[in-house]
Amino acid sequence: MKKAEEIISELKKHADKGYRKRAKGFGINVDNLLGVPKQMLVKIAKKSGKDQQLALYLWKSKLTEAKIVAAMIAEPEKMTEKQMESWVEDIDSWDVGDHVVGTLFRKTDIAKKKIHEWSKSEKEFVKRAGYVMIAELAVHSKELEDKEFEYYLKLIRKGADDRRNFVKKSVNWSLRQIGKRNVRLNQKAIEMAHEILKDEKSVKWIARDALRELKSKEVQRRLKKSGR
Repeated sequence: MKKAEEIISELKKHADKGYRKRAKGFGINVDNLLGVPKQMLVKIAKKSGKDQQLALYLWKSKLTEAKIVAAMIAEPEKMTEKQMESWVEDIDSWDVGDHVVGTLFRKTDIAKKKIHEWSKSEKEFVKRAGYVMIAELAVHSKELEDKEFEYYLKLIRKGADDRRNFVKKSVNWSLRQIGKRNVRLNQKAIEMAHEILKDEKSVKWIARDALRELKSKEVQRRLKKSGR
C-alpha cells in the first residue's frame, strides 16, 4: 500500500538513536524501535486521518512507531475480534501494548469481553493488556456502574500472584485507577489491597503501592470534593 510505505519512509527520516537509547532505559523493547518522538507520531497520524485499512497495513510492518500510528488511525467500530486478537498476540513491548489498549481497544464494543479473556492469559503482554484495559475503562468510561469494577477487583485479586514485572505493574495500575473512581470504589479497592497483603502468594508491592496513593490526602480530598 503506497500510503503505508510513505508513512514508514517518513518515520525512518525522524529516527533518533538518542531517543532509542533513552527508551531502552525504560524497559522498552528497542528491537523494532526507530526512536521517533511521540509528537511526531501524533503529527503523522493527524495528517493521515482515520483509515482502517491503512492501520492494518502499518501494523504488519512490525515497526514499533508504525504500530503506534496504526492504533491512532484505526477505527474502533471497524476492529473485528479476530484483528484484536492478532494485534494483542503481536505485542512485543509494554509501551506498544499500553498505547494500543488506551488509544484503540478500550473504545471497541468487545473491550469488556477481552478483559475477561486476556486477564487469564499465560502470555505476559496479553495478560498485561487485560489489566491495562481495566485501568483505562476506570479512567475514561464514566457510564459504567460500580458493580462492573467490583467484578474487576476480583480479577485483580487473581492476578496479584503474578510476579512478572509488566503484569504486576498493570495489576497495580488497575487497582489504583478503580480506587480513584469514587469514594465507594476507593474503599472497595483499599479493602482488596488489604486482602492481597494477607495472601502469602501475592506480590505485596501491588497492594502497598496502591494503598499509598489511595489513602493519600490528595486522593481522599479529591474524592470527597467530587461527591462521588
